[in-house]
Amino acid sequence: MKRQIIILTLVLAPMAVFGQKFGHVNSQLIVPSMPEWTQAQTEMQNLQKQYEDDLKRLEDEFTKKSEEYNAQAESLPQNIKERREKELQDLYQRMQQYYQESQQNLQQANQEKLTAINEKVTTAIKAIGTEGNFVYIFDLSSGIPFINETISIDVTDQVKAKLGIK
Repeated sequence: MKRQIIILTLVLAPMAVFGQKFGHVNSQLIVPSMPEWTQAQTEMQNLQKQYEDDLKRLEDEFTKKSEEYNAQAESLPQNIKERREKELQDLYQRMQQYYQESQQNLQQANQEKLTAINEKVTTAIKAIGTEGNFVYIFDLSSGIPFINETISIDVTDQVKAKLGIK
């Protein structure tokens, strides 16, 4: 009896596999054509420019105070000289801290925007998978070593259509 079940399984298993649908998508062709991507890029460029402008103002202030200090250093009393050196050091540290914080904020903002975009693409892929009765839909851009595209259905255009992209 066990032998008959094993033989039956071996005969029916390939038939079940051939009835399955596999798909593939290339999200690298989808994401850059999304309006959300273009908007995110513009927002990130604006944010980066804002941080650069703020940092430039800090650098200009540091340069101005440093030049003033260097011009007057010889004639200043020791206690004022020490206080101005401390002010310059504090300003320099603020610049460094601001730069680090702005870089972290840029990375976080970029990650949040990409996450939202990727979630939208994933939702569309899942919808296409459900509607088309696919077993799997693989993303070619995720580094999968091999997908036989001749027996897998390319659903990239369907995902684009689901997202309203031409």
